Amino acid sequence: MGLTSNEKVTSQAASVLSNSEVSAGLKEALANGVESAINTLGKSGGFMGNSLVQIPVPDSLSFVEKTARSLGQEKHVDEFVNTMNHSAEQAVPEAATLLANAIRAMSVEDAMKILNGPDDAATQYFRKTSEAKLAERFRPIVEQATNKVGVTSAYKNLTAQALPTLASFGASSESLDVDSYVTNKALDGLFTYIALEEKNIRETPAARATDLLKKVFSQ
Repeated sequence: MGLTSNEKVTSQAASVLSNSEVSAGLKEALANGVESAINTLGKSGGFMGNSLVQIPVPDSLSFVEKTARSLGQEKHVDEFVNTMNHSAEQAVPEAATLLANAIRAMSVEDAMKILNGPDDAATQYFRKTSEAKLAERFRPIVEQATNKVGVTSAYKNLTAQALPTLASFGASSESLDVDSYVTNKALDGLFTYIALEEKNIRETPAARATDLLKKVFSQ
């Protein structure tokens, strides 16, 4: 959350603010952006009602979806999709603590690199430092949510039994693992929104809510 190609850190700005002040301002901006992304996605409809991040039936099951719909089983397909999206909505709030820790652990050097980096530099930083830990937090929540819903639980049992047969057609256990699929999609959605928040603060002066942010991101 720094500068666009048209907003480079100038020597004048550097003379006014120390690197530690710039770092503090950037961390404040990141915290605001992360909070906004989590609040947007971590609620009912955050994924299901959002075409940008809505989780569809996995590609590996597209033939199953088409067959089910052609047989008038739309209700079951829709329930499956709803379950995947609602489980992602339940998982996303778990990101708050981990990403807050990542922000606190950010060095001044990291902050300056992000400030002068590409529009998604902070998002890349979060992926590098936190994605694996986030996946570990998300997965149990996704599993619990999907196991509670009959159609999704039945699908998981069915694919577990049918995997040897499906494997002969090129399907892998990973491609048929609903919980891994939803976990990865939930992470993708979260990072998509963090990137949007980052870009907004870089490009939109009105998004810089405090005097420190305005100074850090001034031309």
